[in-house]
Amino acid sequence: MNSGTKKLLEGVRDGTVSVDDALAQIKQQPFMELGFAKPDLHRKARQGVAEVIYGAGKTAAQIVEIARTMQDAGQGPVLITRMDGEKAALVGREIPLDYREDARIGIAGTIPVPDGIGTVLVATGGTSDIPVAEEAAVTAETLGNRVTRMYDVGVAGLHRLLSQMDKIMEASVIIAIAGMEGALASVIGGLADCPVIAVPTSVGYGASFNGISALLSMLNSCASGVSVVNIDNGFGAGYMASMINHMEAK
Repeated sequence: MNSGTKKLLEGVRDGTVSVDDALAQIKQQPFMELGFAKPDLHRKARQGVAEVIYGAGKTAAQIVEIARTMQDAGQGPVLITRMDGEKAALVGREIPLDYREDARIGIAGTIPVPDGIGTVLVATGGTSDIPVAEEAAVTAETLGNRVTRMYDVGVAGLHRLLSQMDKIMEASVIIAIAGMEGALASVIGGLADCPVIAVPTSVGYGASFNGISALLSMLNSCASGVSVVNIDNGFGAGYMASMINHMEAK
């Protein structure tokens, strides 16, 4: 993924950014002390993506102040994860906010035009996995990726998945999201020629142990090229998929 620093230097080279403006951005303090938080204002320069605000456990007022600090420093779009509708309504009164209820994500700022090398495919075993899938999909879209959704293609009806082989073959990265026994990731991993990021969900009956069964199944996948993130971690999967989809030779 191109870092902000590289883009800044390319702007100086191309004449689209003045030396003084570039110097001002480089000299910007690395973080802002807010008392309750220290927003990382160099995250985008180091990693190419601004710091993401984890909304759970924070008040609406805290989220607003952090988001405004980041926007004032040119860090955006600001992604706010795990935020419920009530908190989003309060935040939206203070700053312009695009709230995606299914994903529980708020976006402050404009989503960029996709510039990844290909398409991120987000697949779920069932409809009950969609909230985690939307967190992954919206995260990837906000980070500048084309995203295709392929929902309810679990192994209980394998023909549903096999009918979507064109999408599987076209993808640059696949996020496979499933609860219960978590078999979807292994099946997709055995069909795809690209990296597969498996996301176990807490969907399932008693012996699924709130996603632990799916997690262990995915960790023990016999399909090559499958990596696993934590239970219900759609954000982590979307972020990793974006990194893969923006890779370049160094």
